Amino acid sequence: MSSAYAQLACPDCGLDDPRIIAKQLLLDDIPISIWTDKSTYDHNDTIIVEGRVANVVSGVPVTLTVTSSLHSIITVDQIVVDNMGNFATILSTEGALWKHDGRYIIKANYGSAEKNSRVLVELVNGVVSESISKTCGQSELDVIGNCVPFSISGGTVNRVNVNTNDNSIILMISANVDGTITLSPSKDVLEGPFMVLVDDEQWDDAEINGNEITVMFLAGAEKIEIFGTHVIPEFGAIAALILAVAIISIIAVSAKSRLSIMPRY
Repeated sequence: MSSAYAQLACPDCGLDDPRIIAKQLLLDDIPISIWTDKSTYDHNDTIIVEGRVANVVSGVPVTLTVTSSLHSIITVDQIVVDNMGNFATILSTEGALWKHDGRYIIKANYGSAEKNSRVLVELVNGVVSESISKTCGQSELDVIGNCVPFSISGGTVNRVNVNTNDNSIILMISANVDGTITLSPSKDVLEGPFMVLVDDEQWDDAEINGNEITVMFLAGAEKIEIFGTHVIPEFGAIAALILAVAIISIIAVSAKSRLSIMPRY
């Protein structure tokens, strides 16, 4: 089974083993855990996904998101949690969205973005994903195979990372003097509005013009992180529906709160 807690799917196995007991206690404390029956699958297979929620909130489902090795979302689903905190579902690896070999991330969220768990599975004997080999120019940064125009003064860019969870590009730089850096990512790479952190601190010394971002940094700065938002259709119709329901719920709660503080005559 895939996941450090997969062996716990058999609740009666190894009850006398203190290591199993310790892991069971740990599992009860973790907000949400997820595992699969195997770690490797064919493209005509089924993935059995199981999990556990430590603290059950009545009526709140687990949201399951599957992402492919090409960073595209395969499916989004909601799973009912039973009174004991257990949940399970079955995924089919048939179909065009699952055709590529490689690692797939199965991520479970419960109630909030902080309460999440994920597991990796490998699909084999299908279409091998073509590796993106693109040579960027001197005035471009390679961001997961995409060449992003940039310019920098007062420093150099050492490394570029992408944080897919937070929709951000992370630039690791060396700066001996005060300087500026300008990026012009396409909307396929990063789409605004934008927020900027410099060395993990919110940074207001930045200018945004469309999809062009200019950040002024101080000598000694090492990390610049630029956050963007993605277009909702990238997540598919189910995710859009989930988002719509969440927004409606927030509006309803806000309206109820306003009514509760209105003076009564």
